Amino acid sequence: MATAAPDPDLHCDESFQEVFALLGRRWTGLIIGVLMQRPSRFAEVGKAIPSLSDSMLSARLGELADAGLVEREVLEGPPLGALYRLTDKGEALRPALDALASWGEQYLIQP
Repeated sequence: MATAAPDPDLHCDESFQEVFALLGRRWTGLIIGVLMQRPSRFAEVGKAIPSLSDSMLSARLGELADAGLVEREVLEGPPLGALYRLTDKGEALRPALDALASWGEQYLIQP
């Protein structure tokens, strides 16, 4: 059986691929969701996502900072620590993530 030739009009554009390469990583969306509520310390983010290890949280926060979505503010204390918050670029995701949350409530959450 012969396969059909690919449709030249059917594609996944580069921006869509880039968005999901970053936001589609495990834990990334959840971390952003926590930080959308308010700036938080490392331990607070970890507590909000109990199955996320500290090492993975650290790695994901670093990736989000490198992408310009999260910024880290060092707190001199006591106690010493860091506060993580969304940048303006990170906040710009709010409408899209709110829409995804609404979609999930409508189609994924069973009563």
